[in-house]
Amino acid sequence: MSVLSGKHILLGVTAGIAAYKSAFLVRLLVKKGAKVKVVMTPAAKDFITPLTLSTLSKNEVFSSFTNEEDENAQWNNHVALALWADLFIIAPATANTLSKMATGNSDNLLLATYLSAKCPVYYAPAMDLDMYKHPSTDATFKKLNDFGNIQIPAEHGELASGLSGQGRMAEPEHIVTFLENDLLQQLPLRGKKVLITAGPTFEAIDPVRFIGNHSSGKMGYALATVAANLGAEVVLVSGPVGLTIEHTLVKVIHVTAAAEMYDAAHQHFESADIAILSAAVADYRPNAIADQKIKKKDTELTLTLEKTKDILASLGEIKKDQYLVGFALETENEIENAKSKLKKKNLDLIVLNSLNDKGAGFKGDTNKVTLITADNKVVPFSVKPKIDVANDIMQHIIKQIHA
Repeated sequence: MSVLSGKHILLGVTAGIAAYKSAFLVRLLVKKGAKVKVVMTPAAKDFITPLTLSTLSKNEVFSSFTNEEDENAQWNNHVALALWADLFIIAPATANTLSKMATGNSDNLLLATYLSAKCPVYYAPAMDLDMYKHPSTDATFKKLNDFGNIQIPAEHGELASGLSGQGRMAEPEHIVTFLENDLLQQLPLRGKKVLITAGPTFEAIDPVRFIGNHSSGKMGYALATVAANLGAEVVLVSGPVGLTIEHTLVKVIHVTAAAEMYDAAHQHFESADIAILSAAVADYRPNAIADQKIKKKDTELTLTLEKTKDILASLGEIKKDQYLVGFALETENEIENAKSKLKKKNLDLIVLNSLNDKGAGFKGDTNKVTLITADNKVVPFSVKPKIDVANDIMQHIIKQIHA
């Protein structure tokens, strides 16, 4: 998953030969999971058709304030377009359009949308060598950058005139990489490493049977997704679940038993800045595992169990500067039991789930949590989808580590 996934991206296309690259750019952005809309200058349609861009973006392409062929059509609201966008990318950005942006000229829909934009605006210049080097172009770049716009520098190469030099619009894949890197640099968890455990553990009885629980791993996977989207490098230690996660910043380590999760957590804890142990680790395991399948002979089967190592407590004992978060699933005296666990295991935060709350607990897509801090502050939340709960937890952690 890319940091661009789910972003609303408005692509502005102006009248330059590099407009043909806009089709490839739209396709790459959509592949990254972005939702893309395109606004064109009227003259840009001489270089690439709206049909091509609407087909690739799966959205209507806008190039004028009104539909002149339909007198009853509503106007295209440049303010609504600008407010829809999380990012506005103008590529190609010709010398003509850039100068108008710098002076506040608003003679077409693209420029009016630009002047209404509240989101970050990126522009990828595309012009011939002499135009790119002209003093007026330098002045335009300076003014646009002073306005807070972000330039995606032109590249060197063969130009439409036959000359070779700087002025080529950056290649679509380079634009996408530039956007991803720029967004990552701004994210609050950039440069942080987050260790997360998720799911159940299965403790073997024999080669075919085990002791386990109903944990689906959904909460831990949601936490990993949110942390990565906030810029963190995530190590997700996952018990056996039917989930997958695809994100360039998430490394998944698959384990089965509590002992394996213990080893993996300890291996990565020292280098972690934040550790969130959301897995439902088995408290007990059989003290002996049968080599062969246990045959059904008697009406009863007696198993002798021994305690597993407490992963959370063991990390609390060796904690240095890490921000350590545990989960507590309770059925009675919830707050008191969670506070006791928080102190006993040397945690910075504990996330309380109560099986008495509708919408909370295992397997479901929602959860209801209460956060309890090391200074015993209690912060309750309502029932929410687990991805939103994960965001609440991560935002709370961010406030604490940046306090």
